[in-house]
Amino acid sequence: MKDRVTVQGVVLSAMPVGEYDKRIVLLTKERGKISAFARGARRQNSPLMAAANPFVFGEFTLYEGRTSYTLNQVSITRHFVELAMEQPGIYYGYYFLELADYFGQEGTDERETMNLLYVTVKALLNPRIDDRLVRCVFELRLMTIQGMMPGLFHCCSCGRAIEGEEAFFSQEEHGILGTECRDLKKADRRLSQAALYAMRRAVSADLGRLYTFTVTGEVLGELEGVIHRYVELNTDRRFRSLEVLERMCRLEGKSS
Repeated sequence: MKDRVTVQGVVLSAMPVGEYDKRIVLLTKERGKISAFARGARRQNSPLMAAANPFVFGEFTLYEGRTSYTLNQVSITRHFVELAMEQPGIYYGYYFLELADYFGQEGTDERETMNLLYVTVKALLNPRIDDRLVRCVFELRLMTIQGMMPGLFHCCSCGRAIEGEEAFFSQEEHGILGTECRDLKKADRRLSQAALYAMRRAVSADLGRLYTFTVTGEVLGELEGVIHRYVELNTDRRFRSLEVLERMCRLEGKSS
């Protein structure tokens, strides 16, 4: 007999299976990343039709079989359907879900990533925040959650605290270098005080205040150059959703 379990989670992806079913991937607080079959979710009158889609946050009741889960019912707490109208915000959202999927693991408590996704999707719907900045903050905070935070408070070579002086980011050293060490180690680029402050805020701010600041275009360019490259070097594949995002931004004449 199958056991019934209830988990809090978010749908990361959904794909059709057969004529009427779907296979969804959930990121959950109780069981980490799991996949489940949503039987009949593609039928017009199915109670699972609205729930078996990306960006759905809620409480999911599942039947646990020997090798898979089957979705039984869902109590939706938030379904960001309005994100579909945001261009290119929806493409940023899909990239964030795919990145969370990449790092998600079965059997772990994923509440930090779930909460990060929630506040990040809300930020994509805020017209006062640049989507490009949202991407930088999300990437850096997710790397921090995964234990891959770059060194941003002390020189990665000598360990000296860096405050009120020039700093240089080294991809090779996984963090910042002070002026005395930049010639001894490979530094990729200089970081302005504003860019360093923004990065420090991204890794340490309470989630409720994570997206409550803005930066100039020049500083945003610094953040993109450092953070995007850091993620690229610390993941081992190219993300399909990111390729789509970058293509859409090129068509709109915007950087991603």
